[in-house]
Amino acid sequence: MIPCGLYTLVAQLLNVYVVVLLVYALVSWVPSIRGRWTDYVAMLVEPVLAPVRRVVPPIGGLDISFLIVILVLQFVVRLAQQQAYSCAFS
Repeated sequence: MIPCGLYTLVAQLLNVYVVVLLVYALVSWVPSIRGRWTDYVAMLVEPVLAPVRRVVPPIGGLDISFLIVILVLQFVVRLAQQQAYSCAFS
């Protein structure tokens, strides 16, 4: 049996990762805020985005891999939250 707190931890970590993805997207749109720190953000984000980019090419020059990854992550977060809720109240 998986501890209830683990579901909550997974949901929180995935939410933090979504924020990192959004920061990475913002930096790609506003190049003036780039710095050395963006290399570290890219090291966290690119391994997840690269496989999605291979399957789903940019549409009209717009990279929608961010949207796909965020939607999948939010789906997993919802599942983890539901499991945490049902685990806590069962």
